Amino acid sequence: MPITPATATHDSSKGIAEAILLELVDENGVTIGTAEKLAAHQPPGQLHRAFSVFLFDERGRLLIQQRALGKYHSPGVWSNTCCGHPYPNEAPFAAAARRTHEELGVSPSLLAEAGTVRYNHPDPDSGLVEQEYNHLFVGLVQSPLRPEADEVGDTAFVTPAELAERHEKEPFSSWFMTVLDAARPAVRELTGPSAGW
Repeated sequence: MPITPATATHDSSKGIAEAILLELVDENGVTIGTAEKLAAHQPPGQLHRAFSVFLFDERGRLLIQQRALGKYHSPGVWSNTCCGHPYPNEAPFAAAARRTHEELGVSPSLLAEAGTVRYNHPDPDSGLVEQEYNHLFVGLVQSPLRPEADEVGDTAFVTPAELAERHEKEPFSSWFMTVLDAARPAVRELTGPSAGW
């Protein structure tokens, strides 16, 4: 398979592009191998390790992001604060913190594990499949955002009511409600009953 911007990183020290590899896992989340990123998302999809981050401000509002229009997978849709894939042998917690900084230019002031969820979500627009064993994280953000334009089209802090209204009117990622629902117990513990999550 040719290496494309969707499946490669550029190593300027060597002047070459290297394929991005994901960790393939079994139904229990045990690593069983690796696969190139785009290949892992081709139908029917290969089960791989992923992570999803939900960050909140001091008022208990959830930070959501609109994925940049240039992204090969689910461009222009709204989703959780940050999501992605650990590199092989990279701890999901470390990957979540790394990608949050790379995409949004912030480091969470608190980041805690919130369980895992397994799902299979085909994306009707791209034809790609999210076949993921997803590690969930919740936390707090207290610094100004500095989104990376190639990754993030827009951001918003929303209350549960504002999220419900936006979810009815605007497109969201196919996995968004699955990961949010799975993370809700930890979200409620973090934000408290008054936030309404």
